[in-house]
Amino acid sequence: MKNIAVFASGGGSDLQAIIDACKSGRLDARVCVVISNNSGSMALQRARNEGIPAFHFSARVIGDSATLEKRIHDTLLEQQTDLVFLAGYLKKMGPGVLSTYENRIYNIHPSLLPKYGGEGMFGINVHRAVLEAGETETGITIHRVSGEYDTGEIIAQRKVSVLDDDTPEALAARVLAQEHVFIVEVLSVIVAGHFA
Repeated sequence: MKNIAVFASGGGSDLQAIIDACKSGRLDARVCVVISNNSGSMALQRARNEGIPAFHFSARVIGDSATLEKRIHDTLLEQQTDLVFLAGYLKKMGPGVLSTYENRIYNIHPSLLPKYGGEGMFGINVHRAVLEAGETETGITIHRVSGEYDTGEIIAQRKVSVLDDDTPEALAARVLAQEHVFIVEVLSVIVAGHFA
């Protein structure tokens, strides 16, 4: 059974999908720790509700980036983390974490990368950009994490149709519903060692 560390900045609904899949046996893993850069993140509350260690680490609280990264790195090691999953986490991973967990850090992004990725492309911004560009389809990408936003090796993608009357909010809701399913499917394959 693999220990998964989940990083999240917001509501944590993808985290909840992972937790539920672990509890039901659909995913042969456990969430060993949840880390957020946002003290008000619902992800932290979801973790605490499940008895999962939950930590708020941010530059505002800890100070310099080297100390912040060391705290994150040490916490991952202390919790015996096997792989890291970024589920709506809006900060870059530091070089120490990237090195220790090389090829074992994954991110989920709400577009078909390389389209609509990069700095500032998160949440509703992505869906607004998709609609403004007149795309007929968008989707979800799960990729390995590198030192730059949304540039790592693409592991899996799922397409989602854009409807004629879509608003950014309606599109976001439809993509998110698919994320909850897709994240478990892909993590099951990762945990089984097929993307090693």
